[in-house]
Amino acid sequence: MTETEKMEKGLIYDCTVDEIMTVQTGCVQYMKEYNTLGLGDEERMEELMKLMFAEVGSETYIQPPFYANWGGAHVHLGESVYANFNLTLVDDGHIYIGDKTMLGPNVTIATAGHPILPELREKALQFNVDVHIGRNVWIGAGAIIVPGVTIGDNSVIGAGSVVTKDIPANVVAVGNPCRVMREISDHDKEFYYKDKRVNY
Repeated sequence: MTETEKMEKGLIYDCTVDEIMTVQTGCVQYMKEYNTLGLGDEERMEELMKLMFAEVGSETYIQPPFYANWGGAHVHLGESVYANFNLTLVDDGHIYIGDKTMLGPNVTIATAGHPILPELREKALQFNVDVHIGRNVWIGAGAIIVPGVTIGDNSVIGAGSVVTKDIPANVVAVGNPCRVMREISDHDKEFYYKDKRVNY
């Protein structure tokens, strides 16, 4: 079995071999150009997103700069996804982000891990576990999502949280490690922030 086949199956593999590094190097070229663009360059940015990402829905926007190990080649973005600047995607495995999800600045989503055993880490071995983020999720600034996590639809992840376990749908979850604080409820229909009433 090749190292690429091991990588695709989620097994421990050597991420430094030429068969992987050559493909990975090619994948990041579009990202480099994307990160030189900004307001006024939306047409070219949209073209590049279609080339970079495994899937990208309409009206999706990633604020440059963003960083991805594979340039987004293993990232699946739904429609109307918005990510603020400095999004970091460790996309050695696949990352799935649902429609209308918002990501604050400096969010990290990682699919890659390394063995705990020092002798294995010395050999530059790693493994990948996919991450799934549902529809209409809001991930606050500076949050970190580790390999294998699933976040359910409509949930809110507080700024600075470290998400190490699955988070169900329709909850507010915060902290390090991230824990469910409460369900989204009728209170949220009346108040959008602390004592500020919804008037929209």
